[in-house]
Amino acid sequence: MSYQFSLAFLTVFDATPSEAIQIAAETGYSHVGLRLLPSGSEGLFPLMTNDHVFKETLAALQDTGVQVADIEIVRLGEQFQVSDTLAFLERGARLGAKNVLVAGDDPDEGRLTASFAAFCEAAQSFGLTADLEFMPWTQVPDIEKANRIVNNANQNNGGVLIDALHYHRAQMTVDDVATIAPKHIHYVQFCDALATYDNSTDGLIHIARQARLDPGEGEIDLVSLFRAIPQHAMLSIEVPNFEKAKLLTPKERAAQAIAGMKNVMALANSSC
Repeated sequence: MSYQFSLAFLTVFDATPSEAIQIAAETGYSHVGLRLLPSGSEGLFPLMTNDHVFKETLAALQDTGVQVADIEIVRLGEQFQVSDTLAFLERGARLGAKNVLVAGDDPDEGRLTASFAAFCEAAQSFGLTADLEFMPWTQVPDIEKANRIVNNANQNNGGVLIDALHYHRAQMTVDDVATIAPKHIHYVQFCDALATYDNSTDGLIHIARQARLDPGEGEIDLVSLFRAIPQHAMLSIEVPNFEKAKLLTPKERAAQAIAGMKNVMALANSSC
């Protein structure tokens, strides 16, 4: 089986979109992930506000043949209005994106499910999936809740996004992964981390956003996770590491990350 690799936005957070695309092409990734909307309060990203950057990005995609896998990030809070995401979806469709990363922040599960369903419908009209990522510090902390929301929303393009770090921190297992319908797993984010960690919200967020390790460099059982996911799933390599960024170029980090993932896959295949 030939898997496809996507270079996640956070792995080369210090590269421009066009630079990330070129790096992906040069280091063995067929796809990239791009951020258009913020994860926090940092404001819109250039792909939403700067037409020159957008045109440069389109040109880089055409020149390299690299494709856009996922775009980030839609947050479903208490005041969520699907109309606020239409410009984002339109830009994502123009980029040829396939998937949208969605985070759940609304404590009212019924309303969160309704918001997710409404967003799925909007995303579907642009040819995009909506992939709900569970994160331990959000209102969707684990696979059980993510799966329930996606199933209750009952949308053809809905999905559950597994991030290896959150999978580990939420103490998930391959049995939990098996509860997700394979059709709901469009892509999976891989990285590594140490088994001991600060489990406060600040500690979890710190590692997630700036101190991850390359696949195979830490202590998460990535081999079992890799075996548990469907073969059609895109492999997104998401390894933000601010300390490494002081020492290595974005291209060097991208190359190391995909090499680590390929080693994990080789271990999974050799020990079957």
